Amino acid sequence: MIKLLTATLLFFSASFFAQETSQDSIWQNFKFLSGNWEGKGGGEPGQGIYERSYNFIFNNRFIEVRNKSTYPPSNENLKGEVHQDIGYISYDKIRKTFVLRQFHVEGFVNQYILESMSTDGKKIVFISEAIENIKPGWRAKETYQVNSDNEFTETFELAPPNKEFEAYSTVTLKKKK
Repeated sequence: MIKLLTATLLFFSASFFAQETSQDSIWQNFKFLSGNWEGKGGGEPGQGIYERSYNFIFNNRFIEVRNKSTYPPSNENLKGEVHQDIGYISYDKIRKTFVLRQFHVEGFVNQYILESMSTDGKKIVFISEAIENIKPGWRAKETYQVNSDNEFTETFELAPPNKEFEAYSTVTLKKKK
């Protein structure tokens, strides 16, 4: 009886460890994001200051993204602007790909799918598969280019119906110490 109980415990422990190891390896190319970031950049809304955090949540099954972009008043944007969004990156086991969902203060909800990832994991591209609260046909793209362990550049692009992508904003973020 004790041998059977020991064998059962070892089996379930090994299965659990294998699942956790597999779960960790899925996220290997995203681990660099973990932490708090700040940067400067801009585009259509003007030049701004960006604050961002990426945190693994729910037993490392998701990454929660919190973003605040502050654009001070300028000649092009007299009132200035504060943009906020919350996002979640998940791994869809059925489709075997990563999904990014963003919820924006303006009411937009963007759902992206991983379009590509370079073999070295230094370039990650998400492309929208659905955008809520915008006219049909619009598309969005998020590109992360890893510059170093403590720096990456994010480019956000938009495409109106039947048009090519154009950069909306570009920011270089540095990890806070």
